[in-house]
Amino acid sequence: MPIYEYKRPDGTTFEIVQSFSDDPLKVDPESGVPVERVLHAPAVHFKGKGFYNTDYGTKRRQRETAAAAEKSSDSSGSGDAKPSDSKPDSSEGTKKSEPAKKESKAVTSKS
Repeated sequence: MPIYEYKRPDGTTFEIVQSFSDDPLKVDPESGVPVERVLHAPAVHFKGKGFYNTDYGTKRRQRETAAAAEKSSDSSGSGDAKPSDSKPDSSEGTKKSEPAKKESKAVTSKS
C-alpha cells in the first residue's frame, strides 16, 4: 500500500498509509482540521533506443547551455575585434614553410 503525504493549513505535513481505492482524506484524523494531499513529481526515467541522457534537464545542463550562449553572444556581438586581429596579414598567409636546409661538408679522405 502506498504512503500519501497530507498538508495542514498551518504548513505542517503528515504521512498516512492508504489503499489505492481509498478516497483522499478531507480532515486530519488526529486534530480534525481540513487537509489536502501533497502531490510530488514522479521519478520516471525513460530508457531505450529513442531516449538520450541529454533529454532530461539538470541544473548542470542549464548552467552549461547558459554559459555557452553567453560566450557565443560575447564573441559575435562585441564588435571590439579589429579585422587585422581576426585574419592573418596577406603577406604572412602566402608564405609556405620550407624545411631548413642543412649544409653538409664533404669529407674526403686521402689514403
